[in-house]
Amino acid sequence: MGYKTVIIDDEQYARQELKHYLEKFECIDIIAECRNAVEGVKAVNQHKPDVIFLDIQMPGLSGFDMLSMIEESVIPLVVFVTAYDEYALKAFEENTLDYLLKPIEQSRLEQTIRRIEENIEQENRPSYDIKPLKKIPCSLNNVVKLIDVDDIEFIVSDLSGVHVVTNNNNLLSDLTLKVMEERTDLFRCHRQYMVNLDSIKEIRLLDNGAAEIITNKGENVPVSRRSLRNLKQLIGMR
Repeated sequence: MGYKTVIIDDEQYARQELKHYLEKFECIDIIAECRNAVEGVKAVNQHKPDVIFLDIQMPGLSGFDMLSMIEESVIPLVVFVTAYDEYALKAFEENTLDYLLKPIEQSRLEQTIRRIEENIEQENRPSYDIKPLKKIPCSLNNVVKLIDVDDIEFIVSDLSGVHVVTNNNNLLSDLTLKVMEERTDLFRCHRQYMVNLDSIKEIRLLDNGAAEIITNKGENVPVSRRSLRNLKQLIGMR
């Protein structure tokens, strides 16, 4: 079996061309093709690939945006693909493994494959400069919406998925609570819940040492005993 590989590019022709070139290498096993960053996040979380070939300039969410939506522990080796030299230079600034300029040249791709092999054999992982999340991609009626983090009241994870609750909607997201805890200012108040501190209307202390948040929308959000201490410090409560 070769290295599990995912291609992420919004242009079908570009995906087909890159796939055609990559299929010539026995060490590469293409397990998924994605049309955008949201599909890319799903594929990475589901397949845990060894390497992704990631288009930088995609509508809505860029390749850099996509990396900020993946848990650091599962980010694969990243080869950025771009038609723009300025983005290629930025890719190097991001300490990525390598980059490819469109149209792709076979000889240049061979160099990239050698780098992939060397890094995987030596168990090297480049250090990525991951930016904070400003927007959370969510699904509503088969439409992907980008929700500003500031507009979120709270987030809850249950058996049906990760729900992002705003003043107007309850939407599903493919991002994990761990990613949103690491990359946003939302507060992890419970194993299954995160809350926007600006959306807290009141806090009710419970007899068991835990608490309950009432949001501006009137929703009840639990606060674990462990998290209550941190919450009191954040809001200046004794």
